[in-house]
Amino acid sequence: MIQNSGADTERKILAILQVLSESSESLGSITIARKLVPLGYSLSERAIRYHFRIADERGYTQSLGRDGRMITAKGREELQLALAPDKLSFILEKLETLAFRTTFNPKKRSGLVPINVSLFDKDKYPRALGAMQKAFRSKIRISEFVATAEEGEKLGDIVIPAGKIGMATICSVVINGVLLKGGVPIDSKFGGVLELRNGEPKRFIAIINYGGTSLDPSEQYIRARMTSVLESISSGNGRILANFREIPSLSRELVAELLAQLNDAGIDGMYSLGEIGETVCQIPVGNNRVGLMLLGGLNPVATVVESGIEVENIAESGVMDFKQLVRFRDL
Repeated sequence: MIQNSGADTERKILAILQVLSESSESLGSITIARKLVPLGYSLSERAIRYHFRIADERGYTQSLGRDGRMITAKGREELQLALAPDKLSFILEKLETLAFRTTFNPKKRSGLVPINVSLFDKDKYPRALGAMQKAFRSKIRISEFVATAEEGEKLGDIVIPAGKIGMATICSVVINGVLLKGGVPIDSKFGGVLELRNGEPKRFIAIINYGGTSLDPSEQYIRARMTSVLESISSGNGRILANFREIPSLSRELVAELLAQLNDAGIDGMYSLGEIGETVCQIPVGNNRVGLMLLGGLNPVATVVESGIEVENIAESGVMDFKQLVRFRDL
């Protein structure tokens, strides 16, 4: 957490981090000064450079020389922690925004899909690919389609930092987006850790409601090492990332049709579609509602952490053209 070396200085550093977090490119002091004005701060270039120096020392920002600064994973985490009290429904709002931005048409296999971005150290990337192979060959993933980028390139809204290789995986919000465009309202309830027994979903052993958190549940569960995706693949028993949604009962037939179209397009993240009013994995739903359980988009990346390899995850990190993605096997 930020140490209190002056409340005014800390507020200005957070404002700078906020500006950087909302940009898909590195920013210089002149641009940041202009963007700070609507936030109530009038800082000179010299003052911004002073705050940059503090942020650099703490690891919140990374200098790119004449190209300015970009926020680091540590900086994003600090920003989330510092602003958490004001952003209790931040993740839910983020999911809704991404669903709206999704334009993917499963029949045409074209359009924008929402993504998660994972950052790997260059020297550890080959090992990370090896760790993810089993997950991408299994059905414990949203899709086999991914995209990669080198430092300085972009995946969605994220610029890949120096020394890293980025990988984009399709986020489960793609299902929200396709259903929304199909006229089906979908209620995102929570992200959780799902227990499997003999290859079948048994129960959720941990859940975080989207409306009460400022941090992505999957990121937290991976960081806490609460998954056993590799064990789930090999034995059918273990713990994986999953999400829970609800839909109106009258839309069930249409939803089943849209999910089938997604499956044909190579996006098969639906794990279980309940019947009307039916409890799904011990999660009750209303009499006129249907439960929909989706796989977590970061399940393959969880296997990297389970293999002892460090990775930085940035869930719900923008959208990409589906045609820019390739099958994992072709990397």
